[in-house]
Amino acid sequence: MSCANTTLNVLRACDVRVAIDSQALLDGVDAELRAGEMVGLIGPNGAGKTTLLRVLAKLLEPDSGAVTFDQTPLSAMTAEAFARRCAYLAQGAHAHWPLSVERVVALGRLPHRDWRQALGANDRTAIENAMAAAEVEHLRARAVTTLSGGERMRVLLARIFAAQPQVILADEPIAALDPYHQLHVMELLREHAHAGGAVLAVLHDLNLAARFCDRLILMAHGRIVCEGAPPTVLTAENLQKVYGVSARIAASEGDFSVIPWRRVR
Repeated sequence: MSCANTTLNVLRACDVRVAIDSQALLDGVDAELRAGEMVGLIGPNGAGKTTLLRVLAKLLEPDSGAVTFDQTPLSAMTAEAFARRCAYLAQGAHAHWPLSVERVVALGRLPHRDWRQALGANDRTAIENAMAAAEVEHLRARAVTTLSGGERMRVLLARIFAAQPQVILADEPIAALDPYHQLHVMELLREHAHAGGAVLAVLHDLNLAARFCDRLILMAHGRIVCEGAPPTVLTAENLQKVYGVSARIAASEGDFSVIPWRRVR
């Protein structure tokens, strides 16, 4: 992949390397996220997915390489400016203070206003729309610490939507959700991307990744193994090589599914 910036690239990593105690977590990674697309970041545990997401989210400084946002080096952007454009949903995100759901969602508006200011009409509209989209309006008065893991994840996703970012980086956003809400969250993320935003999500459900993502990036051992349309990436050869499983793959017009079937190592 060329590391030349283009106007289509919203977020780009070029030859990014990260090591801890001499162990490479990312080893020369080139990746890009373009406006209008939802990208699934897949791979086994320890592949480097979360590390890459944290580098792109300006939470982890790479040891070498370059990261740009709309062709501007990430290092040249203030945290405030970046937060207005990009939102990050951490893996297994927790809420440690017994704030009401409505107040937690309202925190999403902080990048757009001085924290000492009262919420304005635009803020309140964004908050209400976000809670409605995530279907958490009925929880607005509940303390977030009393919610189930799935409910809490939806509240934190609503906080992200309240921020109205261009880019959403989500680390396992459907891990704690039941099937209905898994589909709901994937629909919301895809709608955000296809409305002109961009989404990069770490996913372990290969079927949902194939169904909802425009492109997949498959990682292993801190490197990108391959990327492209889901049927191109989710091949029997790739799944055996990277995950160590044989799989049953079914493809027909407008439909593609993959079922990991047997361990092969």
